[in-house]
Amino acid sequence: MHQPVVPVIVKGVMPTSSGCAIFLGNDDKIFVIYVDSGIGEAIQRALNGEASDRPMTHDLMLTILDGLGAEVERVVIADVDRGTFYARLILSMENELGHKIVEIDARPSDSIVLALASEAPLFAAGKVFDSVDDMTAILAKILEQED
Repeated sequence: MHQPVVPVIVKGVMPTSSGCAIFLGNDDKIFVIYVDSGIGEAIQRALNGEASDRPMTHDLMLTILDGLGAEVERVVIADVDRGTFYARLILSMENELGHKIVEIDARPSDSIVLALASEAPLFAAGKVFDSVDDMTAILAKILEQED
């Protein structure tokens, strides 16, 4: 059974008292995933196209994937259960045996960094997108206060 997905982008990264709020969405709706501050900073660096002084875990992962001839094809925020989000990291690999797609269970926070760093698209499963609260007005208010 193939479930529909909705394209999303990172709309904002905001520090919170306990980490970072990652605002994801599109023109119809924005929702938030809370992550620890270290991964929030990594997401912000990836958004800005900044390299870190030393290779971070996601840099290592991308280097390993590259060495194996694999790449991040896309990321899907696949499920949410009582405020905990789940993601699927879809990798594509081409070698002498042919083309292979590998789907891996991964934390959304790690997956978002990998998608941004490799310029791969982000999606939310339709059921996730439909079930989350719309934070569009809240993000707009935060951005307005920053200006």
